[in-house]
Amino acid sequence: MTMRRIILFSSSNRRQQPPRKQYNNLNHLRTLFEGTFKAVRDRGLDHAVEREKHLKPLISLKNLIKREPSKSLPISIITQNKESLQLPFRPIEFTRKYPSAFHEFLPVAAALNAPHIRLTPQALSIDSDEQLLYQSDGYKEQIANRLLKLLMISRIHKIPLSIIEHLKWDLGLPHDYLHGIIPEFPDYFRVVHEKSRAFRNDDDRVLELVCWSNELAVSVMEKKNKKKGSDFEFPVQFSTGFEMDRSYQRWLSQWQKLPYVSPYENAAHLSASSDESDRWVVGVLHEILHVLVPKKTEKDNLLILGDWLGLRSRFKRALLQHPGIFYLSSKIGTQTVVLREGYKRGSLAERHPFMYLRSQYIHLMNTTIKEDGKDVKVVLAKINQDESNDKDLEEDDREIRGDRDESSEAEAEDANEDAFEGEDDSEDDDEEQPRRVNFKTAQSSWGRVVGRVKPIRDSKRERSAGRSTQKFRERNPSEASRRLQIRGRIKDV
Repeated sequence: MTMRRIILFSSSNRRQQPPRKQYNNLNHLRTLFEGTFKAVRDRGLDHAVEREKHLKPLISLKNLIKREPSKSLPISIITQNKESLQLPFRPIEFTRKYPSAFHEFLPVAAALNAPHIRLTPQALSIDSDEQLLYQSDGYKEQIANRLLKLLMISRIHKIPLSIIEHLKWDLGLPHDYLHGIIPEFPDYFRVVHEKSRAFRNDDDRVLELVCWSNELAVSVMEKKNKKKGSDFEFPVQFSTGFEMDRSYQRWLSQWQKLPYVSPYENAAHLSASSDESDRWVVGVLHEILHVLVPKKTEKDNLLILGDWLGLRSRFKRALLQHPGIFYLSSKIGTQTVVLREGYKRGSLAERHPFMYLRSQYIHLMNTTIKEDGKDVKVVLAKINQDESNDKDLEEDDREIRGDRDESSEAEAEDANEDAFEGEDDSEDDDEEQPRRVNFKTAQSSWGRVVGRVKPIRDSKRERSAGRSTQKFRERNPSEASRRLQIRGRIKDV
């Protein structure tokens, strides 16, 4: 395996590197990790991952329906495409879970009255804004620059389209990027057919670099330090409660002093087992995650790309050995790699119009419609992108779901007891259940009005009332559940 990586990164015109500093007694991180590291959960970054649950299949289904001339599809056709759409459960249940995005109806001339699905006006409105963004020249150039950077990171300057498809969601590519984006930048890249480059499937199409760009071949680390090739440190931030071993702290301090090698430079001269090579691999991962719009992606996507680059095992090791740079979240049924530097208090540090549109879809997903004699639409609060702390993140999450009850303290205690990687997925499903509110709730003695969000409780009186309600619920769970359910405050699970 080591020889194969060396072959991939070998070059006939290898640059002469300056003499490297020698660091003695530097323990390799793999041993330290196995002996001292304990995964610590980061609630803010977990929230950033969890809030996008079911977003990808919803947008995929939206695109499938929109491509139809009638702008609707029978549920049977959706069922046939369930796997490609990555629907988490039965299509009919999925569409009914999000009635503010999908409308179920029975066409008059439909055979056997098979239900059909079409998009709601609200979903079509957000999609219209999304298409305007895709068609803008500025956004097209951003996409081209992201793809160009990935190609320049690859030593052979080629990436199979099958790998691009894995990263398509996080690169912010439209579904028709092969025909709408690639041909518009012939000086950047081109699609070629190479049987020898087929990767894991029969698709032999490869995206190939046409022209190297010195302007874009500058990493984020180099831009921030303004002096290319200088020695500087990666931003490191550990989760609250992370216990750092002294030997690891000493190793990390020395590791940060090693020379920085740009991810766009050939590092074939570095030994795969050296700390210098590990620092270069971290730089490659750091740059790739910065290229992605949400500054995060599924771990499998990075490993697939790493397999193509000949760095799969070194990617895995770097992700485990540097918890202060990369965070691994086990939410939504998969492992997601989050670049810590890209987030601040659970939200993206840098706003992007593409991510704003996704937040609008999330807002729509958490808007519920209850049919009880007449349709009642519950308009939820706008998603707050600047949560101040972990408690605010939890409150915003419940605000989106219309579930701002007084049990936040008890829920926080329960969440803290969960294991980092062994957390029960059923809890995630419960949190994602849409809130059902009947019409009487709007005129109840609680003073809640449909379409408004209850203000955050700041007074001591209201906080004490919340604790009293929680204590009563603990002493009389069934009675408290019955009373609060009548008022529309909670729902039995």
